Amino acid sequence: MKRAYRMIAPLAFALMSACSILPKADPSDVYRLASAQPVSQGAPVSWSLRVTKPQTSEFLDSPRIAVVPNGDLISSYANSRWSDPAPVLLRNRLLDGFQRDGRVTLLSTDETNLQADYELGGQLQAFQSEYHGTAVEVVIRLDARLVRGSDQRIIASRRFEVRQQAGDTKVPSVVAAFGQAGDQLNRQVVDWVVAQGNTAAKH
Repeated sequence: MKRAYRMIAPLAFALMSACSILPKADPSDVYRLASAQPVSQGAPVSWSLRVTKPQTSEFLDSPRIAVVPNGDLISSYANSRWSDPAPVLLRNRLLDGFQRDGRVTLLSTDETNLQADYELGGQLQAFQSEYHGTAVEVVIRLDARLVRGSDQRIIASRRFEVRQQAGDTKVPSVVAAFGQAGDQLNRQVVDWVVAQGNTAAKH
């Protein structure tokens, strides 16, 4: 019995030691990209659209809430993160924008293998807050591309940039400013895609 105890005791100690050195998850607040975009019922188009995740930098391709405190330094808010990486957030937000707008009803994303007449993608250049003195401004910059689904030919491209000042420097205010900037971006992108898609569909 004593021999068995001598064998079990070091094993138990080792397991306890291993548990004590395992990294502990940092508590963090998880934020969604909220929307206040109204629902409308525009005249539906006849073509379909696939909304894809934009490409982006390694830093932005994460759930971190990016902030540029000064100059070329990019960091992130401590103990706060997005519910998804920024490209996924933006793709889902754009998809929701098209659904709320009501004109493009045949919608899919790059999470499925469904074919579509057109694909919306591009490069996410900025998705961050920036300090200007004591003021904080949210910046979303998207180089959008509209591609024909049948042959991947680019039919239109455009840079979109929206800026929205936050009420204060606290994270909830910054997140609210992201939501407002997202609404602005949605309106611009949806109108542009519908116009370009309708023009291309006539040819």
